[in-house]
Amino acid sequence: MAHIVIMGAGIGGMPAAYEIRSLIESGHKITVVNATDHFQFVPSNPWVAVGWRTRAAVTMEIAPLLRKKDIGFIAGRVTGIDADGHTLTLEDGMTLGYDYLVIATGPKLAFDEVPGAGPIDGHTHSICTVDHAEKWWAEYQEFLKAPGPIVIGAMPGASCFGPAYEFAFIVAADLRRRKLRNKVPMTFVTSEPYVGHMGLGGVGDSKGMIESDFRNLDIQWIVNARTTRVEADRMFVTEVDDEGEPRKEHELPFRMAMMLPAFKGVDAVAAVPGLCNPRGFVLVDEHQRSRQYRNIFSAGVCVAIPPVETTPVPTGAPKTGYMIETMVSAIAHNIAADLAGRPATAKGTWNAICLADMGDTGAAFVALPQIPPRNVNWFKKGKWVHLAKVAFEKYFMRKMRQGTSEPIYEKYVLKALGVIRLEK
Repeated sequence: MAHIVIMGAGIGGMPAAYEIRSLIESGHKITVVNATDHFQFVPSNPWVAVGWRTRAAVTMEIAPLLRKKDIGFIAGRVTGIDADGHTLTLEDGMTLGYDYLVIATGPKLAFDEVPGAGPIDGHTHSICTVDHAEKWWAEYQEFLKAPGPIVIGAMPGASCFGPAYEFAFIVAADLRRRKLRNKVPMTFVTSEPYVGHMGLGGVGDSKGMIESDFRNLDIQWIVNARTTRVEADRMFVTEVDDEGEPRKEHELPFRMAMMLPAFKGVDAVAAVPGLCNPRGFVLVDEHQRSRQYRNIFSAGVCVAIPPVETTPVPTGAPKTGYMIETMVSAIAHNIAADLAGRPATAKGTWNAICLADMGDTGAAFVALPQIPPRNVNWFKKGKWVHLAKVAFEKYFMRKMRQGTSEPIYEKYVLKALGVIRLEK
């Protein structure tokens, strides 16, 4: 009988474990390996950072959830992969053999690419993990006693822009509720060529709508921004023109700053010969299978997807929740097919579909396919999106506790947006 090992227990790894278990015979063994012992619902981190959610509300202990489905779990970081020997090495020296490996680790956060950046050794915050969100919240409570400028945005090479926009709007909404917005100048700094680009070349009228919202909320913005370094109370940014040549130098003072970093592949994955591109992202075929190793699959942020277009400052393409879900489903069906002696036929649907909270309203976008020209190119805003995202958080967490193998995003988000109708 086969042993399937899944690296990572996020919004890709956990559903992968559940769906694979539902499709294969019980005699096959499944083990999930994750650096921490808890699952975290990453889309809720912006709310944690302003105190609208607690850690307990957006995290769950992994082992009991998987145990109910007869899935093994190991809490520990993978330090090495012997792809030819089909073996993982963990940080405690333990080795783990596999017949199939599913890599769903998420990214390595490349704070080191901008001197002075990062929440540990630098001067900027992040909302990429619940720990980072809690660190902002701890400092934010002191900030509220003596408010000052805030800078929010994304570093050169970033690919996940949606949470930066969400966070800017959420912080602005929180400050308005506290009657402090008038004391906090806000600047959005992004490597995108225009606001609303999202790493997707824009979706619908995202540029015009976000520019309008920024103007209405008194949020200044700098695009084509190459953040070069960060000091304790100021950020140094070179704004470039369409040819990538310096246009203007900015020295931005701040009391708090949240800048999403560029992503890379995690070290153990990036080190495997022939597995990844130069940034450490896994190279996969249309069936989510490694191009080099036939028993390795990958899904989520750790997968290599080329940028939608060349931009003056490097930007990457995002991997949204729905896209990740379709990758995971393809992997589950293709492993089940391989075990049964059938060829892989399932493919992920690399479409971008997202609900983005804006504090007291929200924006939803649909890009089918992700790379233009598109069959559907749709961006809408309204209070209903905020309410839908709040409800989706509860729905997703409930389904994780139940161990469902259902396509969660497809059942909830696509239904909420009427995407099936839009495609027709």
